Amino acid sequence: MLEEVLLAGFGGQGILSAGMLLAQAGMAHGLYVAWIPSYGPEMRGGTANCGVTLSDRPISCPLVTEPTTLLAMNQPSLDKFAPKVKPGGLIIYNSSLARWNKELGLGRRMLGLDATAQAEAIGNVRVAVNVLVGAFIALTQIIPLEKAKEALRVVLPPHRHHLIAANEKALEVGANLALAKVGEGIALR
Repeated sequence: MLEEVLLAGFGGQGILSAGMLLAQAGMAHGLYVAWIPSYGPEMRGGTANCGVTLSDRPISCPLVTEPTTLLAMNQPSLDKFAPKVKPGGLIIYNSSLARWNKELGLGRRMLGLDATAQAEAIGNVRVAVNVLVGAFIALTQIIPLEKAKEALRVVLPPHRHHLIAANEKALEVGANLALAKVGEGIALR
């Protein structure tokens, strides 16, 4: 089993932390992992993305150039990286800040979730990326959701531990939304 995940968005959306969360949870689950960040010189508002590889075998190359899954938090990220997703791959995007484009999804499964609105309902817009992460975990079953929740305590620095409950809720909401869409018979585009 091999999942090559690309997470992308603006700086300040928690992209790199979400990638670290997947990597930490994967390690805790006994998988081989790689995490490679990429970001512009701006702290907030610039581009940010990271590649996370999760595998049950040693990883020969940690770079994610043709992801099996894309988690896109905004339109520029969706436009830039969706064409690179392997045919048959999965694209989960924040429909609060991005719109589905038929050409982007050709030969790929696409799921839009209103992650920003869901995070606002939880009480903290900064957890929106974990709505997408929760959906990814539920749809791929690559790691148990509980491992991701446990990893929050490792990934978040102590001064951010007050955000653990909101992040756990975001993971749960994303997982439930994804499973509900599939369970309702709504096929991924």
